[in-house]
Amino acid sequence: MAFQQRSTAKLAPDVNRILFVRNLPYKINAEEMYDIFGKFGAIRQIRIGSKQETKGTAYVVYEDIFDAKNACEHLSGFNVMGRYLIVLYHQSKKLHARMDREKEKEQLEKIRKQYQAKTD
Repeated sequence: MAFQQRSTAKLAPDVNRILFVRNLPYKINAEEMYDIFGKFGAIRQIRIGSKQETKGTAYVVYEDIFDAKNACEHLSGFNVMGRYLIVLYHQSKKLHARMDREKEKEQLEKIRKQYQAKTD
């Protein structure tokens, strides 16, 4: 009965299996991440940021969308090593839009340099 209710439940359009986690302690490792997030369901993959600009962030991919929803609801604001986690649903459309804007800016700068255009 519970499975049938889960499969017919309506979810918000931004809900998906991929969670984006911010404000992680820099010293957290994958095993600790699996311990924290694994309590809410089967995890397919965890990717922890390792570069300077991505440290303190991670992506957690669940097997089931309802497990991801449950984890997002329960772990937002959860205290880990003195830091409060920010757990969001991954939004690929926004990421791609931002990347496109950055690419356009780079191309515009290249054209300005090529034609020695001044910026006001």
